[in-house]
Amino acid sequence: MKRSRLIRAGLMLACALAASSGAVYAQDWRAKYPTLVYAQGTNENATTKTEALTPMVDYLSKKLGVKVQLRIVNDYAAVIEGQRSGHIHVAMHGASSYARAVLTGVRIEPFLIDVYKDGTKGYYSVFYVRKDSPYKAIADLKGKNLGLVDPNSTSGNTVPRFALHQMQIDPEKFFGRVVYTGTHENAILALQQGTVDVVANWWNNEAESNLGRMERNKLAKADDFRMIFKSELMPASPHTYLTDLPADMKAAITQAFLDMPREAPDAFAKAAFGARPWERVTHETYAPMVELLKFTDNLRRQRK
Repeated sequence: MKRSRLIRAGLMLACALAASSGAVYAQDWRAKYPTLVYAQGTNENATTKTEALTPMVDYLSKKLGVKVQLRIVNDYAAVIEGQRSGHIHVAMHGASSYARAVLTGVRIEPFLIDVYKDGTKGYYSVFYVRKDSPYKAIADLKGKNLGLVDPNSTSGNTVPRFALHQMQIDPEKFFGRVVYTGTHENAILALQQGTVDVVANWWNNEAESNLGRMERNKLAKADDFRMIFKSELMPASPHTYLTDLPADMKAAITQAFLDMPREAPDAFAKAAFGARPWERVTHETYAPMVELLKFTDNLRRQRK
């Protein structure tokens, strides 16, 4: 009986030690990363974006057990450099800014992709003109002003430039001026005000686009504009994290995002603008965008 009690006590002690060491192991990444920085660039009004994303980071803080700090930055380049320096742990990119980060050696990996209301995992680059203008096609705009969005924007720069190349158009020679507006909203406003004559923007379908969102926010009227070009489908925006983060930390982050639509539906609806739940993704989805970026970079070097 004494031997039996000793064996049981030993087993209980071993189980307790195993549970304790497991708990300590599970907490290791939280001790190393007591604050997690999540960032997005401003493809719209910064105040609007902050209001939309704050409930999400509050949920993530509770779910992950660490403070999640929201950082809204001026442009995609700031997101790229923040992840390069390790000061931004998790970020949402456009397909092109993700490709730019990879091409310039930033060690990140995509883990989730946006899924739109119609189930698609991609969107289009479009050119808009004012509806009251005489322009029916890009060829009609020689000598006029073109509004692009951001040098690292997929729909606002990379794809439009590639499309113009396919039309045998050099933007800097064909247009009177090429202007970077900074955000998709600013591009529409510049067109609305007559600062530019044609702008690039993103469009998913008739129900969802940047212009549609602006109309819902009473910033513009969709009927005031006319689409004169639509690109091929591009992969939707990825969420990324630093490759060097601990594996169990990356797994916890991924699961937190996947659980959000069920556990915090209001926060998810605001963060994803009512779209469908995110889905897992890998680099392979964006490999064609990396090749496209190499192509447009080569075009730029040839012009120089």
